[in-house]
Amino acid sequence: MATRTRRTERREEPLSRERIVEAAVGLLDSAGESGLTFRALAERLSTGPGAIYWHVTGKDELLGAATEAVVAGTMTTAAADATPREAVHALALGVFDAIDAHPWVGTQLARVSWQSPMLGLLERLGRQVQALGVAEAAQFTSASALLHYILGVSNQNAANARAPRPEANRTEFLRSVSAAWAELDPDEYAFIRNIAGHVREHDDREEFLAGVDLVLAGIAAGQ
Repeated sequence: MATRTRRTERREEPLSRERIVEAAVGLLDSAGESGLTFRALAERLSTGPGAIYWHVTGKDELLGAATEAVVAGTMTTAAADATPREAVHALALGVFDAIDAHPWVGTQLARVSWQSPMLGLLERLGRQVQALGVAEAAQFTSASALLHYILGVSNQNAANARAPRPEANRTEFLRSVSAAWAELDPDEYAFIRNIAGHVREHDDREEFLAGVDLVLAGIAAGQ
């Protein structure tokens, strides 16, 4: 009887594109792109693969919709009195945190290149570049530089966070890296040895925003 009741409840939940995309995001988070199959998705949704095909045509469309759903969550509207720098910071951190939580998103964004949802990110960054008074001829280069810095560092951070480490936590890992860098050959790695202490103490998000500000400063200096 209990099994019959659960099955009845499942049938009463309408299968929609939104439910499918939500389930796909969860499956991608837990199993990665290779784990996203229509069979696995059907099991998670307690339905058949054929029912899913009524809403999405295939895996590529499903990956695109899942990526767009995650990225859409980063596109919060900045406060009316926010400065362009504050608006860029908010968007940049939204992307940084989204890719940290969903590492597969960075890979998908690189694949879709200048299609949606990359266009949405470029549009929002571009508006802030315009608000900074950047000359029209330099707006595309400026917005593109910001976009690629944000995506590049966000992807690298997500990869670093999931790399196999013998250390128990991030603090121990950074200390070991710092100690190893401090022992490098002083002639071949003079710069690396000099920044070894900074690596031991730095905060990823603060470092990320500092880089965003460097890009913004460069944009401003070019005016």
